[in-house]
Amino acid sequence: MPSYEEIQAAVKHIQSQTDFTPEVGLVLGSGLGPLADEIETVASFPYAELPHFPRSTAPSHEGKLILGRLEGKNVLAYKGRVHVYEGYTPAQVVFPLRVGFFLGARTFIVTSAAGGLNPAWNAGELMLHSDYINYAALSPLTGPNDERLGPRFPVTFDAYDPTLRALAHKVARAQDFLLREGVYAWWPGPQFATRAELKVLRSLGADAIGMSTVPEVIALRHLGARVLGLSTITDMAVPERDHHATEAEVLATAAQSGALFRRFVRGILAAL
Repeated sequence: MPSYEEIQAAVKHIQSQTDFTPEVGLVLGSGLGPLADEIETVASFPYAELPHFPRSTAPSHEGKLILGRLEGKNVLAYKGRVHVYEGYTPAQVVFPLRVGFFLGARTFIVTSAAGGLNPAWNAGELMLHSDYINYAALSPLTGPNDERLGPRFPVTFDAYDPTLRALAHKVARAQDFLLREGVYAWWPGPQFATRAELKVLRSLGADAIGMSTVPEVIALRHLGARVLGLSTITDMAVPERDHHATEAEVLATAAQSGALFRRFVRGILAAL
């Protein structure tokens, strides 16, 4: 498990290159990477050049940390993330988020691509996370607890900040588009779920399924950060359908919805 000292080593390395202090962390999932190009960049760091940082190997996840200004806010953007299915432990997955917290960010917008389980929804729509189901049954907090990172038994009621969720709805109404809200289930992957598994998740109350986000949210709430979760519904993971989207189709839908998603995130930032 990455230690507090390793987190601080990465923090000090970044601070040795810039005195910029971020307010908001942006985890840019599939399809949202181009938002990083809209940031007025102050400094950027490939993950491979940062001490103890995991390296991203997933398609469309570049693996770069960007600090700069967007919509009048000091932001820290993660252009790509790492996942458990790449071979990392949950604690390694959340290492970059913990570094961002100690750099100064106290609010995080965590984005992703997800499969829609709710049959009333459509591919290409955006979903606000109301809650999550940790179906992978893994946690970045497993093992000895370091009180410098948070309490031994953190409460995860309202893991997604209610005030931020209300703000997201307000921005969506102002931008005049339909914002779905629902429960995100963490599926460890990398294989897509079977029909039977999708039926189980739907019966548990999940509206969407994805291979990220939940370990990050757990670690951020452990630290005491405020979190907002957003997903593009890139495909409909409905077990009764004949076809399940391929990786290429998922990425294509994420790209098609990217402009709307970027405008939405920018609107939320401006309203913070």
